[in-house]
Amino acid sequence: MKITILTDQHDSWFVPYGNKLLGALNTLGGLEVAYIHDQSEVPENNDILFLLSCVKIVKKSTLDKSKSNIVVHASDLPAGKGFSPLQWQIREGKSAVTLTLFEANEAVDDGPYYFKHSLDLIDTELLPESRNRMAEEIVQMCIKYVAQFPDWEPHQQQGAESFYGQLTDKDDELDINKPLSEQMDLIRGADFDKFPLHFSCKGKKFIVKVSHDGKS
Repeated sequence: MKITILTDQHDSWFVPYGNKLLGALNTLGGLEVAYIHDQSEVPENNDILFLLSCVKIVKKSTLDKSKSNIVVHASDLPAGKGFSPLQWQIREGKSAVTLTLFEANEAVDDGPYYFKHSLDLIDTELLPESRNRMAEEIVQMCIKYVAQFPDWEPHQQQGAESFYGQLTDKDDELDINKPLSEQMDLIRGADFDKFPLHFSCKGKKFIVKVSHDGKS
């Protein structure tokens, strides 16, 4: 069986987990597995293409190279399609998110799904911790999919459809007139490496970065 894992940015936060999935699949035996960062490198006659933490639109010609094209999206599809679903749901104060493993097609987060998994969110975790736990679950979900391929039965998405938009600079703005205790979900859902929180005061913009001491 030929399997390809695609993360289309070399410096993506997910790359260590893509390598972990690569190593785990290689231990199963009988698999030809590659990890790539450019969709042009997807081989012909591929069995499974895992599209993990991809930010670019995948061409139909790329999808056509594989029997199955798999995405794991951090929402209970068809609710929560679109951008940054984990961050949005943390900011909404959710206590858990649903990870949906589904078949990619040309529409956004629209294909039939194979199974779902619930991930609890911890109210003292910052985004990197929640994201890393999510990535561990995604690796296990992909291994599970391979183990039973091609015997999975697809299920059509059911229910109300909704979309998350791209986070903007305004979404990362703290309100200095509110206590931090009322803004913890915003703090927990912030990407401090790329888009740190900020506030304005006396005509100046102040950048805020947060960490914790790791103690429970």
